[in-house]
Amino acid sequence: MPPADSTIDRRVFSEGRLSIGLTLPLLRAGGIVADFREQLEFAALADALGFRALWVRDVPLNSADYPDPVGHLDPWVLLGALATRTTQIALASGAIVLTLRHPLHIAKGAGSVQTLSDGRFILGLGSGDRPPEYAAFGRDPQERRELYRTHWETVAAALGEAPRVIPDRRPEDAPEFMLLPQPPLHVPMLAVGSGGQSVDWIARHSIGWMTYHREPETQRARHSMWRAAVDRLQEPAFRAFGVAMRLDLSDDSREAAAPLSLGYRAGRRALHALLDEMRENGTHHVTLNLTSDRPVRDVLEELAADVLPGFHA
Repeated sequence: MPPADSTIDRRVFSEGRLSIGLTLPLLRAGGIVADFREQLEFAALADALGFRALWVRDVPLNSADYPDPVGHLDPWVLLGALATRTTQIALASGAIVLTLRHPLHIAKGAGSVQTLSDGRFILGLGSGDRPPEYAAFGRDPQERRELYRTHWETVAAALGEAPRVIPDRRPEDAPEFMLLPQPPLHVPMLAVGSGGQSVDWIARHSIGWMTYHREPETQRARHSMWRAAVDRLQEPAFRAFGVAMRLDLSDDSREAAAPLSLGYRAGRRALHALLDEMRENGTHHVTLNLTSDRPVRDVLEELAADVLPGFHA
């Protein structure tokens, strides 16, 4: 069962409340090349404005047939930079590809970001879903489910309350290894997507479940499935439910919400109503993937002035 002594995960995920974060990079509609110095400025602004989390994606390889044309920095490099440019906001990976990286490297990176950020990191872990990318790394996509479970176990052991290194092989004369420095707080581990696992497995091992936005009826069914899994835990416990949602924020505050792929175009009033309904339905965190013709700074400032107070008060 996940440890429960962190504070940053409770700041992002708490019973009966909804917090709002942002997915990096923050680009205007159609933008595919990010100025990462500017992204760090946006991150500092989001921190000052009161957003609760910054989410960083792990995209090891791009290709012509991959729908995301944006070039993403290595997540550990970007998270390290974010740790030094922000002071309050949570930093979250959404998600490190657990199956294509060695779990000890993941644990080392997670502990390092947790140390640099003074305990503000949430380790979101996914499994990746592109078979050609698996092939490029010499992995068999058919082993995805097993790799996810075994790598999760290794990372959890290295970052747990009694940290220990689980080596791939242990020769007779092998020393006992450790990861130093130990982070100031344990690193919360969050399942992003299913990783090929059951919701019961996720409820037992993760602080929560982060998914993409879906149509409301579909999302309610997924949330009901998640709640049932949480209720089946042997000991009662809080487990978070979060959503990554695309947002085109209209400059007309009264514009009604219209569905987009993985999200909505809406004015701020309709957005507030959507988020309020999500909170009532049991969502604890929404990270916004902004896509708008408007300048990013204008969108962030409008959200902070007119939407965040209804949820972060």
